[in-house]
Amino acid sequence: MTIRLRVTPVRFRGRDRLFVSRPDGTAVAWYDSAADADGSADATGVTGADGSTGGRISVLPGAAREDVLAALAPYITGEVAVGPPPIPTPADLDRLSLHPDDDLAPNRPGEALHAELDALPASEPRGWFRRGTWPADPYHGDPRSGELLARQLLGDHLDRLEGAGWRVLHSIPLPGAGAGARIDHLAIGPAGVLAVRTLAARGRRVRIADPMVRTGRAEPRPELRWARRAAERASFALATAVRPVLAVVEPSRRHTLPSPPDVRILRDTEIPTLVSLGGVLKPADIEALYATARDRRTWLSV
Repeated sequence: MTIRLRVTPVRFRGRDRLFVSRPDGTAVAWYDSAADADGSADATGVTGADGSTGGRISVLPGAAREDVLAALAPYITGEVAVGPPPIPTPADLDRLSLHPDDDLAPNRPGEALHAELDALPASEPRGWFRRGTWPADPYHGDPRSGELLARQLLGDHLDRLEGAGWRVLHSIPLPGAGAGARIDHLAIGPAGVLAVRTLAARGRRVRIADPMVRTGRAEPRPELRWARRAAERASFALATAVRPVLAVVEPSRRHTLPSPPDVRILRDTEIPTLVSLGGVLKPADIEALYATARDRRTWLSV
């Protein structure tokens, strides 16, 4: 009997991977595109007749190969290698033991905002845009469109840190309601654990007077208080030190009076400088914290 399998995209070590699971969440296979891994064919990939590289499908023991291939058929181009998986790493084992509904790794930057904007009636202006570009006026109609793009732009900067040993999660929901009930981005790397809050400020002046932050002519908001609170909750959940970061996306000017000693304030263009920092966490510690943080159940009691 054919079983309807579920395909879940996951960002895995800086590349996209598709996990295949049964309806109860049990993983049965995964697909790695060789082109996504390194831009060319490798020892596990197969180059098709048209020159395309399909990558590799790793099928776990007991899984029906035909069902796996049928589930992945819409996502595959070219020929693929199909076989048992390589010897799993500890990170692979952690991922396979986690139910897809509890896994936060697939969350996109601004995940909740995606849902809110998708729910708008068709007659309302949504400010749709292509990812990575600002609309002509992102704050016309619904300002959440500008908030979403700011989180996407910052998320792209953070995702690029993965090549330097960082692991990144986006849109971690926290219990409660309001602007402080979320962690926009959680970055775990050699420099430690950072709870990053996004401030959308394209072309506007930002004034920071702890704990209040004023963007343009908008009313001041306690952004630094929210950033600190999110870091405190993350520290409790992960049982490790977490530093709050306020990332200001594309401001015209930034004034900080005085500079708070406990919150790191960065422009979005300064995110790459985190690569030069280190000496706090070893690779094994990074992987262990990431495995804990990606589990939704970790955050239920903070």
